[in-house]
Amino acid sequence: MIFLHHSTGGVIWGGGVENWFSNYNTTNSTNYQISDMYFPSGNTYPWDNYPYDYWNIWINGGGGSQEPSLETLTADYDVIVWKHCFPVSDIEADTGHPDVTSGHQTLENYKAQYAALKTKMHEFPNTRFIVWTATALLESETTAVKGDRAQEFANWVKNTWDEDGDNIFVWDFRQLETEGLNGGRYLLTKYSAGDSHPNSTLANMIAPWFSQRIVDVIEGRGDSGSLTGH
Repeated sequence: MIFLHHSTGGVIWGGGVENWFSNYNTTNSTNYQISDMYFPSGNTYPWDNYPYDYWNIWINGGGGSQEPSLETLTADYDVIVWKHCFPVSDIEADTGHPDVTSGHQTLENYKAQYAALKTKMHEFPNTRFIVWTATALLESETTAVKGDRAQEFANWVKNTWDEDGDNIFVWDFRQLETEGLNGGRYLLTKYSAGDSHPNSTLANMIAPWFSQRIVDVIEGRGDSGSLTGH
């Protein structure tokens, strides 16, 4: 298993994911192995991991970057977890002209890019993919309108884009960091590290739920288990 992330994911990873799997393996006589990777690396591709960037790297060739392709990753891992950092929730108004090739952050572009990514992931039916819902911004770092758009995107991913019976699953991180309060618009201040990064309080609480969600997917409960793992 591989977890592709940047700083937000790194905080949750640091909440004890590796230790949780070690204990789970001991208790259940399993041998689940998980590792993490900064993706994109920021070396051969900019430090951006938004819907456009996954589309650009995995479908469009990434402008010649040397970032791992899905062909490479699926050859090495049975489970691939990927996510976006919190600026993904800085969503502008739609233009009425969705463009899968655009890095402009709108719902219409996100949906076009996710549709293409879904088709691409379906090319690898023996690999299971877990996608985080969009990470939230603090109320002080966004607006109510943008918060509503981000929550709309998260709901669309869970309720429309994701479908039963395939190899793609969702972990509802946004629900956990917002607790569904204020319409799910904002990262709660009690879970903030001072900006829109989550803190260790949240990480220590939900790292076991993240880990459990991964196990549920591995063991065939991805469509029936809790989207939060809790």
